[in-house]
Amino acid sequence: MSIWELILAFVVVVLMLVALLANVLVLLCFLYSADIRKQVPGLFILNLTFCNLLMAVSSMPLTLAGIIYKSQPGGDQICHVVGFLETFLTTNSMLSMAALSIDRWIAVVFPLSYHSKMRYRDAALILSYTWLHSVSFPIVAASLSWVGFHHLYASCTLYNKRPEDRTQFMIFTGVFHALSFLLSLIILCFTYLKVLKVARFHCKRIDVITMQTLVLLVDIHPSVRERCLEEQKRRRQRATKKISTFIGTFILCFAPYVITRLVELSSVVHINSHWGIISKCLAYSKAVSDPFVYSLLRHQYKKTWKDIMNKILKRSSINSSALTSESHNPNISQLNE
Repeated sequence: MSIWELILAFVVVVLMLVALLANVLVLLCFLYSADIRKQVPGLFILNLTFCNLLMAVSSMPLTLAGIIYKSQPGGDQICHVVGFLETFLTTNSMLSMAALSIDRWIAVVFPLSYHSKMRYRDAALILSYTWLHSVSFPIVAASLSWVGFHHLYASCTLYNKRPEDRTQFMIFTGVFHALSFLLSLIILCFTYLKVLKVARFHCKRIDVITMQTLVLLVDIHPSVRERCLEEQKRRRQRATKKISTFIGTFILCFAPYVITRLVELSSVVHINSHWGIISKCLAYSKAVSDPFVYSLLRHQYKKTWKDIMNKILKRSSINSSALTSESHNPNISQLNE
């Protein structure tokens, strides 16, 4: 193995371990907190978490084996199943992010009618569509034998080995990425820009009230005035940072891989195999960033995780104190014996 292949193999191992750990933490928070389970967005986050977990235990290990052995890992049946799953999970995760953005758009732009427009039944219908949409493309690809081991990405994915199917495969690939990546990106941009517009409008209203209050309070201390102005500035930047993170991570992780897949269809441009694996690793990194972007960095998940840790530490401290009291009390020791 070359130094580049060693580095790429190490990156895949890190991505796989972090994705497993982070998504398991999200799943634990979901199972532990009744408040999180009651919220409608929790269904979309749960679906996204399962997609990321399955990606970490199916596609990533085979990509790691493909980098190490430079050939198809396992038999054709295993590769076909993993390639089918990879196409399904990638599309499903993209559409789940789009569903989360629609939920945020309704919650912010139509707050009074949110509970009537986004109920559990509505979320279940959206999830049903994402599953139907996501499974249709790998079914078509599998029926036409367009799933296999692709050396450029060292992974089991969409791949056409027959030159006579080149035109049909090009059309299929273009439609697939248009209705998965491009559609999700358009929904993300539309919904989050609407959310940003509303957030900025509310910030302006709060800024006007704040400035009027500061003008009226003539005797206010300069340090208090500065803190108010600093908080005013942070408030304006908070919504922009969050929305930039949602859209930015989506583009950064998926766009290089999608563009590479489209450029690959042209026989004119030669793509380096190292870049193919790097673009694949960037797509895998979405399974790492999603738990933090959508869940673990939010206040409710932080509080839930702290409650879980406190419960574990409290239980262990109770057990250790019980053992200590037993060691100091021979009567208890004799009873236990």
